[in-house]
Amino acid sequence: MDLEFKRLTEVSLQDIISLNNHPDVLRQMPLGSPDFDEVKAKVWVKQKDAQWDNHGYGPWAFFIDHQFAGWGGLQYEEGDADLALVLHPHFWGSGKVIYEEIVKRAFTTMGLGSITILLPHSRTRIKGVGRLGFQPDGEVEFDGVRFQRFRLLAPTTPEHSA
Repeated sequence: MDLEFKRLTEVSLQDIISLNNHPDVLRQMPLGSPDFDEVKAKVWVKQKDAQWDNHGYGPWAFFIDHQFAGWGGLQYEEGDADLALVLHPHFWGSGKVIYEEIVKRAFTTMGLGSITILLPHSRTRIKGVGRLGFQPDGEVEFDGVRFQRFRLLAPTTPEHSA
């Protein structure tokens, strides 16, 4: 598998619109809505990409074998670098490899002390988050939706020290 991380500005708006409106993807995104059009997509890409300048990290576009597979990475959420991973259903089996690369970059290249992940209460299958090393870390609310927050601390092994 050839995996590339690019900026969201390098993806066609139609690919982003198609992904963010996909019914199977929307079931996993409680803040998403099926009316994500070109106007909203332009604003969304601009806001997501601006996080790189404002915080030193932000979401990427993922390409697998030169095809747009999805978006995600680290997003600024209330002072935390929050991990997001939104993949087209054709690429759902690739999530672990992408996740591992995001975490590696977060704790080595970016030197972050921790990252979080937010899961809506509707997600009842969360044992995998614990197996990845995330620990419960309270709750937050966005747009009237409550999320469980989990935190992963940077490893303290010498190979991960910056």
